[in-house]
Amino acid sequence: MTQDASVPDPAVPGPAPSAGSPFRSARSGRDEAPQFVLPLVVRIERAAPPARTDALETAARAVLVMLSDERSQGDGEWARAVRDWEDARIRKVVRRARGAEWRRARELPGITVTGKAAEVRVFPPVPLDGWPRELARLQVSGTELDDPEPPAAADPGAPVLWLNPGVEMSAGKAMAQAGHGAQLAWWELSGEERAAWRDAGFPLAVRTAGPARWQRLLAGGLPVVRDAGFTEIAPGPTVVAEGGSHVCPLRHGHRP
Repeated sequence: MTQDASVPDPAVPGPAPSAGSPFRSARSGRDEAPQFVLPLVVRIERAAPPARTDALETAARAVLVMLSDERSQGDGEWARAVRDWEDARIRKVVRRARGAEWRRARELPGITVTGKAAEVRVFPPVPLDGWPRELARLQVSGTELDDPEPPAAADPGAPVLWLNPGVEMSAGKAMAQAGHGAQLAWWELSGEERAAWRDAGFPLAVRTAGPARWQRLLAGGLPVVRDAGFTEIAPGPTVVAEGGSHVCPLRHGHRP
């Protein structure tokens, strides 16, 4: 699912993204830059699809693994593509693969991140109209997954990416949104805090907030993903990133 910049909703409490933010729908200098997208591919075999929450959490960690990889930083081989991607709109596309499709995807430069059973491969950003053939042919829409049992309570010591209880999303859309939330959380942290989160293995949880909790989260000054409404859902907030008590203590506010 392609996730473009998000839109501020004046009816929702909490700070709106700054004018130059990649999470704002109004045109800015970011629109003049070449546009890139971060590809993610989830493995969904017919006989053994992953649980929905496992896939969402694995996709969120995959974004963090890409951002923290040494190849994405400094003079690394992916660093220029990552910088170009972050200088423009922040787009993520989740596609699905199985069997030979998955094997071909694994042959391309990227990183495979595993959860309890889920497998997600994240690739360095590519031009919006320049996808590798092996990935461009994979399906985007209709990625549906279920949780066989309700997810356990989130660890209070780890960050939680809270989903809006009033918005229904396909699994692919929700995976991209969870990735956005993880990226906002990453931007909020100092270098020391990022290193600590990385060294701990990027513990996190993705859960759906209850209505009352959701309103408190929106009013709490925490990082908020606000979808622009270009695909699948209406514009508005989709994810709030809340830091854990021991790992990734998020500060209030948004990235400048």
